[in-house]
Amino acid sequence: MYKNIKYIETTNDAGQSLWLRDARKPALYTQNFGDCLGSSLINVTRFDAAYYKDNMTVLFHLEGNTNVANESLICMENSRGLSVPAADPSVVYIGVFAYGVCTHLPAPLSLKESSLCPMNRSVPIEANGIIPVSQSDVAGIPAIALNIPDFEGEAILRVFANSTESEIGCYSAVVTNGATFSHPYAVGSALGIFTVIAIAASFATAIYGSHVSTTRTHYAHSLSVLVVFSVFHHIFYTGALSVNWPSVLPAFWSNFAWTGGMIYSESMQNTINQLIGSNKGNTSIVGAAGSGSTAEGLGGGYQVSQIYKRWFLHLFGRDAPPFSRLVNLHSAEAEQYLAKRALANATEGYNWYGFPTKPGLPLPGNFSGFAGTLAQENIPASNAFMTGVLWFLVLLTIVAAYVAAFKWILEALVKYKRIEETRLAYFRQHWVGYTEAAALRTTVIGFFAIIYLTIFQFTYKGSGGVTAIAVLVFLVLSLGMLGTAGYACFYRLRGGHYEIRLDRLHAERSKALGSLPCVGFGLESRRTEKTRLRLSIGSLPWRTISYVDEDARRIDVHHDEAYIKRFGWLFARFRRTRWWFFALWLAYEFVRACLYGGAAGHPMTQVFGLMIVEFIALITTVILKPFEGLRLNALMVYLLGFSKVATLALSAAFDIRFNLPRITTTVIGVVIIVIQGILAILTLVAIVFGAISSYMSVTRDREVFRPRRWEPYRQSYFAHLEKAAPDVSLVRPPTPEQPKEPYFRVASVRREPKIEDNDPDNINPGSSRTSIAPGPLLGSRVGSRTNSMWSPTMSNSNLPYGARAHRASWNTRDFTSWQERQHSNHSSHVAGGPHIANRASDGSLRETTNSERMDAPIKSPTDAATLVIQKSRRDKGKS
Repeated sequence: MYKNIKYIETTNDAGQSLWLRDARKPALYTQNFGDCLGSSLINVTRFDAAYYKDNMTVLFHLEGNTNVANESLICMENSRGLSVPAADPSVVYIGVFAYGVCTHLPAPLSLKESSLCPMNRSVPIEANGIIPVSQSDVAGIPAIALNIPDFEGEAILRVFANSTESEIGCYSAVVTNGATFSHPYAVGSALGIFTVIAIAASFATAIYGSHVSTTRTHYAHSLSVLVVFSVFHHIFYTGALSVNWPSVLPAFWSNFAWTGGMIYSESMQNTINQLIGSNKGNTSIVGAAGSGSTAEGLGGGYQVSQIYKRWFLHLFGRDAPPFSRLVNLHSAEAEQYLAKRALANATEGYNWYGFPTKPGLPLPGNFSGFAGTLAQENIPASNAFMTGVLWFLVLLTIVAAYVAAFKWILEALVKYKRIEETRLAYFRQHWVGYTEAAALRTTVIGFFAIIYLTIFQFTYKGSGGVTAIAVLVFLVLSLGMLGTAGYACFYRLRGGHYEIRLDRLHAERSKALGSLPCVGFGLESRRTEKTRLRLSIGSLPWRTISYVDEDARRIDVHHDEAYIKRFGWLFARFRRTRWWFFALWLAYEFVRACLYGGAAGHPMTQVFGLMIVEFIALITTVILKPFEGLRLNALMVYLLGFSKVATLALSAAFDIRFNLPRITTTVIGVVIIVIQGILAILTLVAIVFGAISSYMSVTRDREVFRPRRWEPYRQSYFAHLEKAAPDVSLVRPPTPEQPKEPYFRVASVRREPKIEDNDPDNINPGSSRTSIAPGPLLGSRVGSRTNSMWSPTMSNSNLPYGARAHRASWNTRDFTSWQERQHSNHSSHVAGGPHIANRASDGSLRETTNSERMDAPIKSPTDAATLVIQKSRRDKGKS
């Protein structure tokens, strides 16, 4: 098995000998190549080069033929080529463009005199060589470029005639490292499997059950196939913008090409080519450099006068390569090694090369516009419309055949007693209507893609026959779908009228994400008790158009079985109050398609026009939240809307007028891949959850549900369906107000100044205190005194009961007087002895001494002062 594997010996930078496998993969190598002159006199059938980092060499190979009778040539790569006489050995420089930067590699080629020097149409062209390089020669290639996916580079071969000093051949090849984001067979197949799961789950919820309204409810909460394809179409048709894409993006989008109808089939493309003929259109109209047409500025261009002026300087000056280097490259060992490259497609031979591009494709290495996106699929831009339309017709046929076949399979199972006769009886009875609805729903899904492709065909200006077909498809699809949507709205609303009502639009202080302050807008007529509490910053007069249904007996749209059977394929997934959103959606998709296709070749018009449309659509869908299912709203409204706006904003940087470095554009491209990749992954996750919820829906009549641990989730899901189906705002019922009983409460007491307050001898116990409510003060004595003692005329003083009132301020005279009174009071108590308690007339035992009389309620501070004076006189009289 390994006997035919051969190795070569080389020396590394450290001087150590290495044995390397002959058929090893190069670090960088060329793939497909195309004619960049348009009228090249040399027909190149093979053009490839490979860079090996391990031994720092570049291998070059060229094959082809020509119609030129006899011509001496200069063979070169890029504008710094080295010219030699026809009879002398030719030495050339190879230029590799890595991320827009030209790296010149000294490239002496072994040119056989019988093939290129001189060139003759009777002799096939063949040239090959081994090119040793140094670190300085490859300094312009970033180290990461050898590993980063979809390395962006190209190699350009130019051939000049000595007799006329003119260019007679130009070929450009794309350079790659083999790593790529493009895996259509693996990634595309995985996406296809998930899409089939979504289709099967949606179809199962649509046909299960006999009650139309209940079936519609469960169908509305399954994952919409329209939403899935809207996500995939957004990702792939982003490449329709006429900007200079970095190589990573078209490679990533190729995984989603099948969702947009761009599936390569050799037989289909040959049929389309026969219809189109030789008129492949002009890809430069849509922003791409076409293969087979003149690309003067490719690789920075060239100047023939400077090439021939510097001929002797390159050959005999200091830039000339050492003679020993030229001799070594023409040794027998080198020729034998180069001969191995002829074993193309052999098991042991060299297979790191590409093929000539087909007519109508852009130049390899150019990824501009929709033509550059389609080049990943080998589909010319001139064939895009017919390819998409033919696959769309195939899809319609498959969908209709699938529904019909499923019906007859069920009938066969019933006939042979494999299933019960009542199983899916409603679907088997109305299968024709289901087939029509499935075909129409498929048309809605493909509406944007087909409209865009028709308008793109108008802009591309290809074959007249294809353009005529595009006009027919455009009229049928646009008038048919938009007219059907309008008729569906009219059919439902014909029993009422519209009226304009005056209203006000309020700008309100609100909060986003629960805590971030922001400004919200709301109509006065729709403000609830909760929103009325928000502070209105300002308001403007507003007018609203309201529909008034004149038929009070009309049932709502989700319970109108006749309307569901007729137009359910349009509105069944939308909320009861947003059932008309399908008309707005189709109009939005039509405008998007017009901007993508009609403004092709005008990138800034496309980008900023679409940004305005997408931003308005995002705000509108966030406000309306049209879908009944929460997953659909989250995926279609928030995630898809954000991805569209963000992608367009980032895509504006790829316009050639900004002339950003290609490394920078590659970084921006990776950011777009991250955004769209996350969106795609979340879509696949939503498909899985949608399949689970659809399984719960189609088993809703089973008493035993498996797996049993999912039973709580099933009950919660059904409860959510019942809650969401009516589409009414659930307002918490107000707390019942408790009946009010008679009560009395003093909130506060304020004392007004009196005349006595100005008397210096007046004792004002409250002069240094503030007024307080008397309730708590009075309540402290309720348990020890009868209610009769608390009269309305009692003092409002804030002193505790029985406390002596003193002046707010004292002097020496006041203090002496107070001491005398205290001494006299003490003497009277000692002389009088104990007092006897007398029984009152009411039978209660009550003290009646003078000292106790001081405990009686005092009406005012004046009364208190009077009582003190009277007591003092009595004490003096006793003494």
